[in-house]
Amino acid sequence: MTSFSNMSFFRKAVIISILVLAPVFIQARVVIKMATLAPNGSPWHELLLEMSQRWKKATRGEVIIKIYAGGVAGEERDVVRKMRIDQLQAAAVTVEGLTEISQDMNVFYIPMLAKTSEELTFIRNNLTPDLKSDLSRKGFKLLAWADVGWAYWFTNKKVTTPTQMRKLKLFTWAGDYRFVDLYKQFGFHPVPMSTADMLTSLQTKIIDGFATTPMFALSFQWFALAPNMLNMKWGPIIGGVVITKETWNKIPEKYHHELESISADIEKKAAEFVVMTEKALDVMKDNNLTVHELSVTDMKKWEDQMLDAYPYVRGSIVPDAIFDKAIELKSEYRNRN
Repeated sequence: MTSFSNMSFFRKAVIISILVLAPVFIQARVVIKMATLAPNGSPWHELLLEMSQRWKKATRGEVIIKIYAGGVAGEERDVVRKMRIDQLQAAAVTVEGLTEISQDMNVFYIPMLAKTSEELTFIRNNLTPDLKSDLSRKGFKLLAWADVGWAYWFTNKKVTTPTQMRKLKLFTWAGDYRFVDLYKQFGFHPVPMSTADMLTSLQTKIIDGFATTPMFALSFQWFALAPNMLNMKWGPIIGGVVITKETWNKIPEKYHHELESISADIEKKAAEFVVMTEKALDVMKDNNLTVHELSVTDMKKWEDQMLDAYPYVRGSIVPDAIFDKAIELKSEYRNRN
């Protein structure tokens, strides 16, 4: 074997160049760890895998997204905290996670804010510039909205009125005690917990009900222990794909436009998942789910209950300015339509 000292000047120069430049080549590849609660193999997980593949192709392998699905990286609040210390660089989270970054995102928790997908789209599109700006100020970039669907109440007993719902123990997200206080203010019985504990809590009757999308109720098999669904759109469950600005700025700028275009396309595809609600309902109805319709009188009771709650939601949960703008947009849409 030829020793380094006996090598020609040219060979020495090549070896030294490789050793010096190797770290540069290694660092040129941006590896993004992305977390999500979406179950492995679910439509949302498949969509994120598609995004990963398209980003890799668009950047010729310079950007790699590794997806950690099914909640293996923790609850959404944990995921956001990990993004802040660079253990994770991106996430597909619901509004629960987005509110950990920006309190303005609580605007989508306004109960019964919209009645239809068209109304929701109108409100959200008009709020998006403000919401993106606030995320940016906090060090995050919104790549795409991800519509998860409408939340409905699933319970272990038939419920059609607020009075009946007050008799049940209801799931709420652990960590946000403002919602716990709000529920208690109006006589409801919230039980804060992790989604990982929901199945066991339903089995042991620690909780009697929860609000989520039919697709989630089916995917996690929660509906089997809460086989009654109230056919009332409680509110939209909206998600977002976010990345830290620090990581985004590491991606060569020449790729930014194309990656944003891919993300926009992913957003459009995610919006199509809302129609899968009907398919999920059909599957659950074939497996003993009962869907309860509301009378006009009962719907009025829910609407009055929500209007009574708005003064408590405004300011304490949803910042005043974004709350007022959302309500104005709601009125504007309904006046037009």
